Amino acid sequence: MEAPGAGFAFKEYEAAARALKIELQSLKVQGPHPNLEGAFQDAATGHANALIPIRSILIGRYPKRIAELAIKNRLPSMCEGSDFVEAGGLMSYLANELESFRRAATYVDKILKGTKPADLPVEQPTKFEFVINLKTAKALNLTIPQSVLFRADKVIK
Repeated sequence: MEAPGAGFAFKEYEAAARALKIELQSLKVQGPHPNLEGAFQDAATGHANALIPIRSILIGRYPKRIAELAIKNRLPSMCEGSDFVEAGGLMSYLANELESFRRAATYVDKILKGTKPADLPVEQPTKFEFVINLKTAKALNLTIPQSVLFRADKVIK
């Protein structure tokens, strides 16, 4: 599921899908009152097997509704943040946002103390968070293997 401004992220998903030989379908939503139901109807028409709601300001306003529609349409969802999983998405695996904000604050501090931004190294996230919602898995009639549950940082029961 893609909203305006999410094009860069979708291109990244497209590249990964091509490498895995997975067909990717874009479900675009727009406007102050996006037609989420219509997007899910398009997903059903396109025989979608799963959902990745790409985080944007628009999509971020509807995590609970998106989760409800995903469950109703029997679509496991891999979300871009634990807030979506807490709202009912199936799972997320993402760089820890709090840690990323802390690192950004360190960069701001260095810049304010006179370091040129071009002199700062590019850093990749080092701390990731894997969250699974077992209530959603049960609603989708999915069994999450115990070995996967052990790897999760947080399991919502």
